[in-house]
Amino acid sequence: MAMDRQSSLGAAARTHERFEEPAGAARILAEIDALAPLIVAEASKSEAERRISPAIMERLGAAGLYRATAPRSHGGLEIDLATIATIIRRLARLDASVGWVAGVRMVVQLGLPLLPRDRYEAVMGDGPDVLLNASNQPGGKAEVTPEGLRVGGRWPFASGCEDSHWMALACVLTKDGAPLPGPMEGVPAMRMILVPRRHIRIEDTWRALGLEATASHHVAVDGAVIPESDAIDVGSARSCLPGPLQGRAMQIAALMHCPLALGVAEGALDDLVAAAKAGRRLLGAATALRDSEVFQFQLGQAQAELKAAEALTDAEIARLWKDAEEGRLQPGLPDPALLQSAAWITQACLRVTQKCFELCGASAVYESSSLQRRLRDLSTAAQHTHVQGRNYIPASRLLLQ
Repeated sequence: MAMDRQSSLGAAARTHERFEEPAGAARILAEIDALAPLIVAEASKSEAERRISPAIMERLGAAGLYRATAPRSHGGLEIDLATIATIIRRLARLDASVGWVAGVRMVVQLGLPLLPRDRYEAVMGDGPDVLLNASNQPGGKAEVTPEGLRVGGRWPFASGCEDSHWMALACVLTKDGAPLPGPMEGVPAMRMILVPRRHIRIEDTWRALGLEATASHHVAVDGAVIPESDAIDVGSARSCLPGPLQGRAMQIAALMHCPLALGVAEGALDDLVAAAKAGRRLLGAATALRDSEVFQFQLGQAQAELKAAEALTDAEIARLWKDAEEGRLQPGLPDPALLQSAAWITQACLRVTQKCFELCGASAVYESSSLQRRLRDLSTAAQHTHVQGRNYIPASRLLLQ
């Protein structure tokens, strides 16, 4: 399996000696603090190049980011849900793209134990620093053949694909060219297929409103034969490993949008407050921003809404973690209550970011302003299927039963 890895950490980071002494979560957080000036300084360059600086990701990986959610039994840190959220939030406060890719890496790792145990062991054979990404849009087909599943198609939004070792791609399961029936009438059978990097062709398509440094390109597979053991039925598969979060990637994927949104909104508030403290005065205004009661009122409103979003995020993290520890967080799709909360939190944070952009005045429109980038990044993140407004509907239906 080692040949499927295009190492971004270097050979030294993959020695078994290092795997025996995994860094703690505190090391990751300390490295984020140490990297903060570089992440901020590189944000505009990363956006222009449409890829996060390799130096940043290498240092985060060396600190333990890629093994953060891997099980301790395999050299990982197996960190708790609140710490996962803290890592994403701190990174997103500096640069949303870095927070986004970090979140993808940690969450997709949690889905890996849905493989059979022997396949999991094979994928993790070189150690826990496996770089993973996924596309959950059914852009391809997996045809059942005597040799295995012949996978072909084209998938969008493959964030972080350029240095991934494996990609989990959503496919319609077919036989003799026809879709096989799924558990729901009229819906075909679906599988997440784990495809090694050597079979992936990356198409340079990611030119977007925001989150440009995430390299969320299209990826294509041209008829690769994949073992049936590497096809995961997300609805019915069970984790081959113990642990509160192992195999629960789909349950917490929506939740991870919340700390991302919080971090971006906090960064926007930081930018606005810094400008006000520096004496920013809008054209035609009688006073500087910091001395204007109108500005103070609107700033206070934005801060209050951010606090409300933070409180709801904390409550959902505590609820899901309690369910996970007590064994109630079952594999499958996220529950309607979580989707409802994630949609509201993301929109609340988007409102805060929009307000900060408006209050800063015309200077915020320049490319040199981090406020305009934060607004574009969060506007893009808010389009994700996990946090769109339609996710209010399932929770409402339950309320009306």
